[in-house]
Amino acid sequence: METHEINRRFTDHFVKAGHTGVPSASLILDDPTLLFVNAGMVQFKPYFLGEAPPPYPRATSIQKCVRTGDIEEVGKTTRHNTFFQMAGNFSFGDYFKAGAIEHAWNLVTGSQDAGGYGFDPDRIWVTVYQDDDEAIRLWQEIAGLPLERIQRRDGRDNYWDMGVPGPGGPCSEIYYDRGPEHGKDGGPVVDEDRYLEIWNLVFMQDVRGEDSPKYGHPPIGELPKKNIDTGMGIERVAYLLQGVANVYETDLVRPVIARAEELSGLKYGAGGAGGAANDVRFRVIADHARSGVMIIGDGVTPSNEARGYVLRRLLRRIVRSTRLLGVHEPVLGAFAEVVRDEMSPSYPELATDFHRISAVMRAEEEAFLQTLTSGERIFDLAAKSVKRSGGVELPGDQAFALHDTYGFPIDLTLEMAAEQGLTVDQAGFRRLMDEQRNRAKADAASRKTGHGDLSAYRSVLDTHGSTEFLGYTDLATESRIVGLLVGGVSVPAAGAGQDVEVLLDRTPFYAEGGGQQADSGELRGDGFRIEIQDVQTPVPGLNVHRGRVVEGEALLDVEVHAEVDVTRRQAISRSHSATHLVHAGMRRALGDAAAQAGSLNAPGRLRFDFTSPAGAVPPSVLADVEDEVNAVLLDDHEVRAFVTTLDEARKMGAMALFGERYGDAVRVVEIGDYSRELCGGTHVHRSGQLGVIKLLSEASIGAGVRRVEALVGLDAFRFLAKEHVLVSQLSEQFKARPEELPDRIGAVVERLRDAERELEKVRAEAVLSSAGALADGAEDIDGVALVAAAAPDGVPGNDLRALASDVRGRLGARPGVVALFSATGDKLSFVVATTEAARGKGLAAGKLVPSFAAAIGGRGGGKPDLAQGGGTNPAGVPDAVAALRAALRDGSGASGTRASG
Repeated sequence: METHEINRRFTDHFVKAGHTGVPSASLILDDPTLLFVNAGMVQFKPYFLGEAPPPYPRATSIQKCVRTGDIEEVGKTTRHNTFFQMAGNFSFGDYFKAGAIEHAWNLVTGSQDAGGYGFDPDRIWVTVYQDDDEAIRLWQEIAGLPLERIQRRDGRDNYWDMGVPGPGGPCSEIYYDRGPEHGKDGGPVVDEDRYLEIWNLVFMQDVRGEDSPKYGHPPIGELPKKNIDTGMGIERVAYLLQGVANVYETDLVRPVIARAEELSGLKYGAGGAGGAANDVRFRVIADHARSGVMIIGDGVTPSNEARGYVLRRLLRRIVRSTRLLGVHEPVLGAFAEVVRDEMSPSYPELATDFHRISAVMRAEEEAFLQTLTSGERIFDLAAKSVKRSGGVELPGDQAFALHDTYGFPIDLTLEMAAEQGLTVDQAGFRRLMDEQRNRAKADAASRKTGHGDLSAYRSVLDTHGSTEFLGYTDLATESRIVGLLVGGVSVPAAGAGQDVEVLLDRTPFYAEGGGQQADSGELRGDGFRIEIQDVQTPVPGLNVHRGRVVEGEALLDVEVHAEVDVTRRQAISRSHSATHLVHAGMRRALGDAAAQAGSLNAPGRLRFDFTSPAGAVPPSVLADVEDEVNAVLLDDHEVRAFVTTLDEARKMGAMALFGERYGDAVRVVEIGDYSRELCGGTHVHRSGQLGVIKLLSEASIGAGVRRVEALVGLDAFRFLAKEHVLVSQLSEQFKARPEELPDRIGAVVERLRDAERELEKVRAEAVLSSAGALADGAEDIDGVALVAAAAPDGVPGNDLRALASDVRGRLGARPGVVALFSATGDKLSFVVATTEAARGKGLAAGKLVPSFAAAIGGRGGGKPDLAQGGGTNPAGVPDAVAALRAALRDGSGASGTRASG
């Protein structure tokens, strides 16, 4: 049975049983606890946590998942995968244990002709939580399972929670007996290779406290509504139903290995010398290619931080594994094509967005290949050096150099070291990384409270429902305070000077989201006033207004007049509409690969991040985009917002943002026929209201990601006005028309450069012309000719070295020392040079420097023939010369035993 058919049967089974079919969420969700979605229930967490009411009593989904905790183990066994699909059915206060068991049993053991999977009921085993007698009874009654095929396990295996106080419950896992050829008798508690887990049913019934029941601690209560959360591993079911040995042999994965076989001329599973190592490489390629394509498909680009770092690590492991198979040409594009062809029947966006996906992969591979050969050579030299010295650990500074200079992720260095029997000083590496960064990143999630104590917010949500947002049409409303918090704690009142969080039943204030900054404004009540500086949504559906009481005493459960700062709102709205236009303009100019990767819409200015695998956007393209979007403003298109279904919006060509989660009903914002996007932000009514858009800059902010910054409206006009004044001043100064200024200024700059070069030449000749006089004035210090003098002020270092070398040459075969000093302001440079005969007497330039450096407040050093340095006390030159004479007399500048004269 093909994997896509397994998916289809799962969805059909549960939709027929009254479940709402929910599409897979993006791998990237607004959850500070996760890099990637790693389970089917993640998109439903707000419903399980009570942060939002579920829109349906029961649901089903096939969720794409990525787990990256053990990347280095992928390939070494056939059990580890980073990308997988998890099928699940969910009940929100609807059916419970009996329903979950019945639904699962009917699908697993139902005949294939009737739409089931057709597993032999006699080979099904289950485990239950140690004291869940009810689950045991239900398995016997519903499935007819004999007691000997129902095994009890403790909480570490059969209790589930989210790792924080909140909902949890016992679970029951379904296993399939693969047969005695795969291991020992005795069920899952004896051998989980023979008895393969395919489905986990979680009976979410408890409220856990600080300590989890997984480790024997009792729950602190029961949930008022009991829920069901299940997860079935699609890939595991696939390899059982397809009669193959493991996931890597299944219909969606094996084709990637087949492409690697074609490219390398080697065979997977061939055995023989090197066969096992090659098999590991084939599996790494197959797994990581799938993960890489799916992650890029959801908007991530390679970088050195967070998700981007994980993606970079995956892609670079593919490249290196392929090279170890003997393939040295670019390969990521070829593997991406296979993944697209195999996965797009379930995820059609992979086909429609493939140009961007493949472009990102190719750009990352090209960048890595440029440094891989050099990096491997440096690593090999470092490894040989460690081994020669009898060591077993690669120093942290060498691992850091590989990362910093050659782009080697530390994980790649660890793998290469392990292949040579070495370890890596990871602590030293991390310390150097921390020193290099030297910055602390504010956790954006902290502004939204993340998964901290949300109980006060949830209490308001449960009692009063979601905040009604009226800000699309109204900038002032009459509202009621339904929640008042100080320091995260509900209070009945708050006095002047206190920082507060205010929750209203209805609000005109836009909460920060979708790149748009929050509104500010004020709340006025009977005898009090609150200035609002920020609005956030710590739980879905609840707007929290953060501000300070500036007059009187604010009270709970009273009427207030809520009023938005209109000037700020209008400026932000102009910026948001401008961002949509710039996005559309970039896609028209660069193609669909220019996908939005982030934005900031602030009063009068915007920042738009987008993927650009081809690199920098040419200035001519930016100029064309700027011209085009400003033409849209002149056309004064209507800006229209409306709500429709997600499917209809996609049919219209509305652009959706990667990583955003959309429901069945979505809001579309369109600006004439030029731009159409899914968006929940605020906008102008007509494009002409933007006035003007001025693109200021375009720059890289990471591998394959560019950033455009722009000004909008009055801010853009003021910028252009300043530039106009500047151009007018330059035109007057150069007596040239504005269009002639670039050539005229360029010519002036070139003449200045020519003059500087000529001046440099004259100055050097003047300096060198004094060499003869200096050499003639050499004094004899115990048989050593010493030339110690102050050169003219401001002589550059190169000229000072040239002068010292010239003087040294004029001393001929005599033992001689030349020391020249030149001041520039309160700084001083010096050069010391020695003749060959002086060095024969043991006099070294570098050794002479310490004898006089203190007199000029300086330091320096160099080789026996030439040394240089600087100081901070030009007035000390006479003392420095005296100290040098003394050093020559007592021999303190000798580099060992002085030769006899």
